[in-house]
Amino acid sequence: MVTILDVSNTASSVAPCIVSALPFLFSRGHFSEPLTLSLYLSLPRPLFLAMDEEYDVIVLGTGLKECILSGLLSVDGFKVLHMDRNGYYGGESTSLNLVQARNLWKRFRGSDKPPAYLGPSRDYNVDMIPKFMMANGTLMRTLVHTNVTKYLSFKTVDGSYVFNKGKIHKVPATDMEALKSSLMGLFEKRRARNFFIYVQNYDESDPKTHEGLNLSRVTTRQLISKYGLNDNTTEFIGHALALHRDDQYLNEPALDTVKRMKMYAASLSRFQGGSPYIYPLYGLAELPQAFARLSAAYGGTYMLNKPECKLEFDTRGKAYGVTSGGMTARCKKVVCDPSYLPNKVRKVGKVARAIAIMSHPIPDTHWSHSVQIILPQKQLGRRSDMYLFCCSYLHKVAPKGKFIAFVSTEAETDRPEAELKPGIDLLGPVDELFFETYDRYRPINTPSSDHCFISTSYDATTHFESTVMDVLSMYTMITGKTIDLNMDPSAAGIAIE
Repeated sequence: MVTILDVSNTASSVAPCIVSALPFLFSRGHFSEPLTLSLYLSLPRPLFLAMDEEYDVIVLGTGLKECILSGLLSVDGFKVLHMDRNGYYGGESTSLNLVQARNLWKRFRGSDKPPAYLGPSRDYNVDMIPKFMMANGTLMRTLVHTNVTKYLSFKTVDGSYVFNKGKIHKVPATDMEALKSSLMGLFEKRRARNFFIYVQNYDESDPKTHEGLNLSRVTTRQLISKYGLNDNTTEFIGHALALHRDDQYLNEPALDTVKRMKMYAASLSRFQGGSPYIYPLYGLAELPQAFARLSAAYGGTYMLNKPECKLEFDTRGKAYGVTSGGMTARCKKVVCDPSYLPNKVRKVGKVARAIAIMSHPIPDTHWSHSVQIILPQKQLGRRSDMYLFCCSYLHKVAPKGKFIAFVSTEAETDRPEAELKPGIDLLGPVDELFFETYDRYRPINTPSSDHCFISTSYDATTHFESTVMDVLSMYTMITGKTIDLNMDPSAAGIAIE
């Protein structure tokens, strides 16, 4: 049985609804706009209110992290109730159009009348947490593990670039690309090529490929110095290939950096695109909805538009339920994003972000319709990297001829416009530009004591690796198990345009 509930206008007792035709209802083309899960939930129909039951887990918030966990736990046989105070899916990681239910223009401009030259509102799907997926990365392996890929279609991302000495350069990922790269001089190219060959050949289970180095003990700094690479090369390897967010990795065991580089190269070669990244058609809001469908298929119960969602604790401080609308659903454990338990998290930073609507690709990216550009911290005289993300109408996130670009970084001042200027300057002319900041939180509670499992806020990066690692860590804390993701993701059927 699949139980999906819309409680925006629910009486205290209504009839059950078994959604046996869910796959048909979700197919596109039968409605005037793409039928997302949130749109389906808004359709009037009799549904069953299940607040008087007891669940293994109640999940609060329908952000990507919460929806992945809801899906994983439902597949494991947990009885899951998933609630959200909003009337749409995605939470902080939703996608917005210009003037309809999830309204970008009103959020940033205070009105419902965007200029006509921007095109139809319904053609926009603007991500609030813009991130690409590594084609061979942890999130993709999680999608394959759960078979959620059957609900999604993807398109490869055209290019991966790094900002160096005032210019944009393609990120070299192999020994042959190193020889062609404009990032390095002739002798440095040869040294980098030797390093890339070592990384490509490295097999953790085969000591013959280690060249006498124990990468669990040798630091990344020591490994790189063995090949004589200069600071400039070290920077793009660490930040644009291994995707480290700061330079702490240099003093840590090199094994992690080598694994990250190998994953980048494997992702690059998987779909033979111009980058290691892929991106879902219609935007990232498709991801939480896909995991919600997975949970529903395994008996998960969903409720949107639930007011308050107040957590209840017993005299020992253990969560035992959630109250909404005067009714309490009981549970053994609670999963939620930081907004539901503000007294159990602490602020650890702030993200500054600019959102641009444009009529052209980012200059100097070979007319790429979708790109990531990383601006390493030292290139900008900052303590944290800056990230550019761009996609277009080809990913079905904007009307034809329009591009959506994001510039994100960890805020270091209270002036986001000034901080983001180095990235914005790379965009060229923009049609519209929006700025926002949001605080990042990390849980400070002890889940084993209060039975509350709280996700961390999304960081400024434009890839999902840190996001999904938080999810897998929470899954292990909740279940005591780890997920085996050591499969070959290329064996799965994935719809790529």
